[in-house]
Amino acid sequence: MNLRRTTTVAALAVLALYGGLILSLGWFLDASVLRSAVQSERTFFSVRLSLLAATVAASLALLLAIPAAYALSRYRFRGRELVDTLLEFPIIVSPAALGAMLLIFFNNPLGEWLQDHLLRFVFAFAGIVLAQFLTILGVSVRLLKTSFDEVPGELETVARTLGATPRHAFFTIALPLVRRGLIAAFILAWAKALGEFGATIMVAGTMALRTETLPVAIFMRLASADIEGTVALILVLVSIGLAALYATRRLLGRA
Repeated sequence: MNLRRTTTVAALAVLALYGGLILSLGWFLDASVLRSAVQSERTFFSVRLSLLAATVAASLALLLAIPAAYALSRYRFRGRELVDTLLEFPIIVSPAALGAMLLIFFNNPLGEWLQDHLLRFVFAFAGIVLAQFLTILGVSVRLLKTSFDEVPGELETVARTLGATPRHAFFTIALPLVRRGLIAAFILAWAKALGEFGATIMVAGTMALRTETLPVAIFMRLASADIEGTVALILVLVSIGLAALYATRRLLGRA
């Protein structure tokens, strides 16, 4: 078997694994259950909450990730290696453990003060956003750092020799040149936040019509042995995520 055939088989194996999982849902797919689940008020709430929280979390993540990724790409500073290493922290630590760490933090004096005087996070919308934000921040910085690494630093150096300030060179040269990376990082972070479960359930709980995101709703359906309802909600979540990823590929392809 030559290299082309071997690698093609491996690629098709990936398709078979993930595609097979999705197709296996059809065994328990019930059209009437799917229709009633999609049209229910509780599902509408979960979808709206998930979309809103994921959008806010991804936007906040990019606001911090853009300058952080630029600094990691362009400058050498004390603690740079440690920051670069900790970008994989949400991968090393499971989402459930990350959520438990957040819950423990909000039970110490500083966390209690923040909740009493600033913003309530535990069992609240802010807790959902915070859990998703911490889950996607590292991957957002990593993706954007790769994009900034691909932009030659000499372009900004030339701009500064012509009188541009470092800030002006950043906004007029570096940032526009990584716009495709920005779009990709936002959509991928958004899709990951949309499907985040472990950290969210630890911090925000499973309160119906309050903190019940789509992944939490799937968990609640499965916990009550409602297989058909679980399949319906999984299809909703998968459809939204795949549609976003497909739209991103088309957008970046045209760019």
